[in-house]
Amino acid sequence: MAAPKKSAAKETGQDKESAPNKPRVPDFSKEQELHAFRDMLLIRRFEEKAGQLYGMGAIGGFCHLYIGQEAVVVGMQMALREGDQVITGYRDHGHMLACEMDPKGVMAELTGRRGGYSKGKGGSMHMFSMEKHFYGGHGIVGAQVSLGTGIAFANRYRDNGSVCLAYFGDGASNQGQVYESFNMAELWKLPVVYVIENNRYAMGTSVTRSSAQTDFSKRGISFNIPGEQVDGMDVRAVKAAGDKAVAHCRAGNGPYILEMQTYRYRGHSMSDPAKYRTREEVDKIRNDQDPIEQVRQRLLGQDMTEDDLKKIDAEIRKIVNEAADFAQNDPEPDPAELYTDVYR
Repeated sequence: MAAPKKSAAKETGQDKESAPNKPRVPDFSKEQELHAFRDMLLIRRFEEKAGQLYGMGAIGGFCHLYIGQEAVVVGMQMALREGDQVITGYRDHGHMLACEMDPKGVMAELTGRRGGYSKGKGGSMHMFSMEKHFYGGHGIVGAQVSLGTGIAFANRYRDNGSVCLAYFGDGASNQGQVYESFNMAELWKLPVVYVIENNRYAMGTSVTRSSAQTDFSKRGISFNIPGEQVDGMDVRAVKAAGDKAVAHCRAGNGPYILEMQTYRYRGHSMSDPAKYRTREEVDKIRNDQDPIEQVRQRLLGQDMTEDDLKKIDAEIRKIVNEAADFAQNDPEPDPAELYTDVYR
C-alpha cells in the first residue's frame, strides 16, 4: 500500500516543530568575530573554487560542497583544544580547512595530484591528517560514527583528556550502526560529541518524509544521552553549544548529541540538480540566515569598514587561487604509487 501523502506544510525541509530555538547566545569579541569570519570565508571561497574546477573537469569522482554550513565546523572547532579529534563523512572539505589543513594539499587531493593529503589517491572523500587530528573523510554513510566512537574509546583507555567530534548528517542518523555506537558510548562513558549536521534533505529527501522523529537531538533518549538543538547558521550559538558538550564529555560524563540545524545551498553533490526544493526556499535562507553575512554585519557594527572586509576577502581569494594553481600544476602520482599503501 502506498504511503499516505503528507500535507503541503510537511513537504518542506523542516516543520515548525523542528525549527531551532533561538535563546540568546553569548556575544563574540571582535577577535572571535574576525577569526570566525576568516575561517568561514576560506571554506566558502575554497568550495566555490572547487565547484568551478569540477565544472572544468579538473576534479573527477564525487564532490560534495559545504557551502552554507560553514558556521557548524568553525564554531565547533573554536570549542576544542589541542589533541581533540575530528572525523566526518563525505562533505568534508570544510572540516579539513577548519582543522588548519593546508588548502594546497586539500585542493591537490581533489585534482588527484601527488601533493595531495592522500598522495592523489584518495580524492574528495578520503583525506587524513594525523598532525591536525583529522581522521577523515569517509564515503560510507554513517561509517564515521562507529570509527569516531572507537577514537573516543582510545581516549578513555589512554585517559588523555581528549574529546572526539563525530560529524554526520540527518540521513546517516537513520543508520543502525549509529545506534549501536550510541549504546556503546553511553555504557562506557566515552568522550565523544555526536554532531548531527541537519541540512534538511539528506541525499534529496526532506527529513519530514524520511524520519519519524525530526528532532534529532532526541535520538539519544533511549540511551540516556543528552542532546540539544542548535542554530547551526549562527557561529556564536554553535560555539556556545560546543563548549557545553565538550565540557560534559571531558568531565567523564559520556557522550553528547548536538543537532546543528543548518542548510546546504548546493545539491547533495555536484551531480545533484536539487529539484526537490524551490529556488525561492534556497534564496530565502541565503538572504535571511547566511552564516558569513551575519558575522559580516556584526563586524561592520564594530568599527570595521566595507574596505576592511573586502581586504580580508581579497587575502582569502589569493590563498584559494594559489591552492587551485598548485593543484592544477602539481605532478600526478607516479604509476608505482598504485602498489603502495595497500594492506592485506
